[in-house]
Amino acid sequence: MNLRELVSALNDFASPSLAESWDNVGLLVEPSPPHTVNTLFLTNDLTEEVMEEAVQKKADLVLSYHPPIFTPLKRVTWKTWKERLVVRALENRIGIYSPHTAYDAVPHGVNNWLTKGLGTCTSVPLHPSTAPSSPAEGTHRVEFCADAEQLDAVLSKIKDIPEISCLTSLPARVEGEEQTRVSLNCSPKALLEVVALLSQNSLLYQKTEILLLQKPLLPRTGMGRLCTLSEPVSLSDIIERVKGHLRLPHVRVAVGAGRTLESPVKNAAVCAGSGSSVLKGTEADLYLTGEMSHHDVLDAVANGISVILCEHSNTERGFLSELRDALTLHLQNKINIIVSEKDRDPLQVA
Repeated sequence: MNLRELVSALNDFASPSLAESWDNVGLLVEPSPPHTVNTLFLTNDLTEEVMEEAVQKKADLVLSYHPPIFTPLKRVTWKTWKERLVVRALENRIGIYSPHTAYDAVPHGVNNWLTKGLGTCTSVPLHPSTAPSSPAEGTHRVEFCADAEQLDAVLSKIKDIPEISCLTSLPARVEGEEQTRVSLNCSPKALLEVVALLSQNSLLYQKTEILLLQKPLLPRTGMGRLCTLSEPVSLSDIIERVKGHLRLPHVRVAVGAGRTLESPVKNAAVCAGSGSSVLKGTEADLYLTGEMSHHDVLDAVANGISVILCEHSNTERGFLSELRDALTLHLQNKINIIVSEKDRDPLQVA
C-alpha cells in the first residue's frame, strides 16, 4: 500500500483534527517517495529498543500512539535518543505516524477501550469535540437590511474591515419595501468595528441581528469519559476488574473521604494517560486514569472521590491489540499489522 494512501486511510480512521491543539499528530517522519508499506508496526511508545524491533521485523511504517517527536528538533544527530530514532527510521526507510489524542477522542478509541475495564456501562465524553470545519470562519454572524441609498456606502466601508468573511447580499422585502439583506461572518475584533459602523445609522442598526456561531458537538466524541455502570459495584470489585482488564498485578488506590473499599461505585470518570486536567471538577464516585498530580489526588479524595492510578501508558497499551483488529478491517487486509512485543511501561514495582 502506498504510504500516502495509507496515511489518508489512517486519517479517515481518526481525523487528526480531533487531536488537542497542543499535540503533534499525523505523519512525523516520511521516507523519500515512492514508499510502499507492507508491514505496519504498532507501539504505544517508540523507544530505541522498540525501533530495533521494528527494523528486525522489516516494518515500513511505525504507528506510535505517543509522538516520539513532540518539541521541535534543532538538529538530527546521534547525540540524543529521539534524534537517533529519526536517523534509524530514515536509514531503514521506516515512516513514523502518531495519532495520540485523536485516538483519545474518537468513539472507537483508547478511552472507550479503557471503560471496558469497569464492566457494563454507558459513557459520554467529559469534554465533547466540536465539528472542525463548521463554521469555517468567524465567531459571529451579523445580518441587517438596507435600502438602495444606504447599501453601497455601507458595503464599501464593511469591505475595508479586516477579518470579515462570507459576505453576501440578497434581495428582501421588509414592511412592503424592496431592500437588500446583508449577511457576514466576522471575528470578535471585527464585530466591534461592524457594530460601530452600523450604529451610526439608527434605522440601520435597529434592523441588525447578531448571532453567535457555535460549532456543533460531535456525537460520542471527545476527551475523557463519564461512565454510568448498569449496576453499582464495590470499589474493591472495580479494582479487580481494572487489574484484570489491564493485566496488571498492582494499581495505586486512594479511597475518597467518607468511603471504604466496600463503598458502591455507580459513576466513574475515565481518562487514559495523564488525567488531571481532563477529570478535574467532574462529579463521580471514582476517577480512573494513569497518573495524576499529588495535589489533584488530594483534592479528589477530599471531595469523596476515590482514585485508581495504573501508570500512564498502562491505561493505553492494551488498546493496541484492539486497534490491530480494527485497522485490519479498515484497511481491508491490504497490509500486515503487528504489535510490538518490546513496548512496555518504563515504571515497575520493585
